[in-house]
Amino acid sequence: MSRSRRTRTPAVVAGAVAAVLAASPAPAAPLAAPATGNTWSADLAVVDSDDVNVRWTGTELRLADPAYRPAARRGIAAEGTLLVAPHSLAAPANRVRADVVAVPARDGAVEVAARGWRSGAWTEWRAVTGAAVFDQPVTRVQIRVVLTADRPSAAPSLRTVRLTADSVAAVTAATPGLTYRVYATREGLVGGTTANGHVIVSRDHFVALPSFRGLAPKNTGDYTVRVCTTTRSRCEYAPVWDVGPWNTKDDYWNPSSTREMWKDLPQGRPEAQAAYQSGYNGGRDQFGRVVGSPAGIDLADGTFWDGLLLTDNAWVDVAYLWTGTGTRGRIGSGPLNIRSGPSTSNPVVGLAATYADVPIECSVSGQSVSGPYRTTTQWNRLASGHFVSHAYVSSVTGTIAPC
Repeated sequence: MSRSRRTRTPAVVAGAVAAVLAASPAPAAPLAAPATGNTWSADLAVVDSDDVNVRWTGTELRLADPAYRPAARRGIAAEGTLLVAPHSLAAPANRVRADVVAVPARDGAVEVAARGWRSGAWTEWRAVTGAAVFDQPVTRVQIRVVLTADRPSAAPSLRTVRLTADSVAAVTAATPGLTYRVYATREGLVGGTTANGHVIVSRDHFVALPSFRGLAPKNTGDYTVRVCTTTRSRCEYAPVWDVGPWNTKDDYWNPSSTREMWKDLPQGRPEAQAAYQSGYNGGRDQFGRVVGSPAGIDLADGTFWDGLLLTDNAWVDVAYLWTGTGTRGRIGSGPLNIRSGPSTSNPVVGLAATYADVPIECSVSGQSVSGPYRTTTQWNRLASGHFVSHAYVSSVTGTIAPC
């Protein structure tokens, strides 16, 4: 999980780059700024708890500490992230165009990404070096800024991001409900900081994917995966809180039409796997490093040891849940036991991490359980056929029908 040298960022970036954003169910929209129209400027001056290693000088956004290196990047580049509050549009739109004014630096970069809120769901993040086209009209737009620098003297800065939302012919979204078998490695790195600013604790529960497009903001499950052993004897639902392993622009779950890099690879095949097994790209990752494993996902220690009961790196089946559809429930207190039936006497078949968004098919009546949100006999059957008590579900997007 690393970063490498980026191309120089122009002083003024303007215009449009078309990108399709895949549907990504999420439980509840965050608070948004008041609607002020479909043309607005991103507020870069507000730096708060969901931002990482950035500061506003009064005229520009800069790295707070140019020597800071996220643990997951193995010290390759300094990084800082600003998550701007969502902006409510005056009218729904399916395209966002951006004019970005930045101060370039040798071996440094400014990257601006956007996502949209529609039908109770966030889209994936997409780079806005121009314009992003959504699969359907959105009512809110959120901007994320990432500053990187290989050396302290190479730190860039960002002055303004001016945005305009309008509508064009929609582009087909990615296929929903994607599941692929990939190789999982244990992340470890306790005490380090993930790409979204989470400080890793012992036996933590999250995953890392090798693309920023599916990265959830800290303490959210906007992007959640279901990871299962190949026998499906154990599964865990966990949020995507880090970027890696190996690559950072390999959204391999997407089709080639929207995949950011390695568009000639089959959908569902991580670049690291192709490099390791077949010598693709000379056996190297996007940074030129020799790939030492076919890993397509990293698992935090708790997900690895407690959720899946793994003792060594292994192949797993991963469902990228934001590409699916239907009702979602957010786990408010976890890791929560997932059971084979609607009672605590049924065997535990996995875990659901705190903040995970789990796909709920329907509900049944079972054992009464007292949890942090309610006392109830309701048990929710997940898309895997397993069950969780509704007493631990903090919020629901959609309607839960009886089974």
